[in-house]
Amino acid sequence: MPTRHIPESIVIADTPAAILEWAACHIEHVGIHQGPHLFDGPGRTATPPCWPRGALEVAAGHGRGAASRTYDWDRINGARDQAFGILAETLSGHPIDTVEPAAAKALHREVIDRWSAEPGRTAADAARAEHALF
Repeated sequence: MPTRHIPESIVIADTPAAILEWAACHIEHVGIHQGPHLFDGPGRTATPPCWPRGALEVAAGHGRGAASRTYDWDRINGARDQAFGILAETLSGHPIDTVEPAAAKALHREVIDRWSAEPGRTAADAARAEHALF
């Protein structure tokens, strides 16, 4: 049975592929928003329009954890960072190599943000980019 990804789920993906898949499904469901105030509006963090980097964060549990559950945040955050790297390298078309891990994280986010901010970028473009990775 395939996994269903819904914003209300307290189940949090903990592999790069699952995070990318969840983020793609989230973008298909809510669309993308370009510009300031990405998560403005009523409702939970996971329900307003988003953008690719924000969808990856939500997929990795941002604003979705349950107080009654325990999560392996080190594993989840590591998988999220790998998902950022995979998506950034796919969007740029080449490896993004740095010696310092913090610099790599910043470069990955910058590549994703730059791609997301291109005029005319659609939710279908973003979802297609993330779905293509698994």
